[in-house]
Amino acid sequence: MSSIPTTILVTGATGGIGLAVCHRLARAGNSLLLAARDADKLQSLCADLSSASSGSHSWISVDMTRDASVSEFAGELAARNVTLDGAVLMPPQDPPTSDPLPSSDKWREVLQNSFVGPLSLLKVAIAAMKPDPAKGRRAKIVIISGISSVQVMGHYASSNVIRCAWLAEAKTLAFALGDRGIHVNTLSLGGTLTPGYRASLEKRAANAGTTFEQRLEEETSNVPLHKYGTPEEVAAAVEGLLSPFSDHMTGLNILHDGGFTRAY
Repeated sequence: MSSIPTTILVTGATGGIGLAVCHRLARAGNSLLLAARDADKLQSLCADLSSASSGSHSWISVDMTRDASVSEFAGELAARNVTLDGAVLMPPQDPPTSDPLPSSDKWREVLQNSFVGPLSLLKVAIAAMKPDPAKGRRAKIVIISGISSVQVMGHYASSNVIRCAWLAEAKTLAFALGDRGIHVNTLSLGGTLTPGYRASLEKRAANAGTTFEQRLEEETSNVPLHKYGTPEEVAAAVEGLLSPFSDHMTGLNILHDGGFTRAY
């Protein structure tokens, strides 16, 4: 990372991927502002990071799906006079569905929870960024998405739409904010072996009368690297996109899928 002290907002900080991202960024010497819904988990994570790294870490609880909660987050951020050098945005995912035509009310719920609400929080984060490219200070935003951003997946009908919306928003923001030295890139994940997905895989293996390793081999047979990603590998990619590595990169969608996506 840059030698300039950095403060990075990480949303979804207490989730399977969020934890890996936080620990990696903290080990690199960054100061983190942790955000998630559960205040107790945030407080515990903040204490763990503070005891194991040199950065100054803090937290603010927020529910990105609720406008009122995002407004409270904005007020608290302003009250603390926080300047952000980066943000990792992990919008809530809509559960898998094969329904391509949900009701209007369902669409409003999905859009609010997975796009409009998180985008409102990102707007708050951008307002707290004060990059100065002339002095080597840039701000980096990484939006965590999924591979349905580049190819349709039948069992992720709603996510196909939402993730394409994030792709377009990231590209739009990259054009709008580039002259300020704010970079916006998306990281689209394929299969990732989070603790939650590992537990689900173990359950499916037991139900099928096979071992975890056998089930994993079957599921990854169509992935060129023959494996799923890990939260730690995702964290390494996020760190790269927040670092000087991306100083001439913005508006990109990086696939983190082991080669699964066939599109050029």
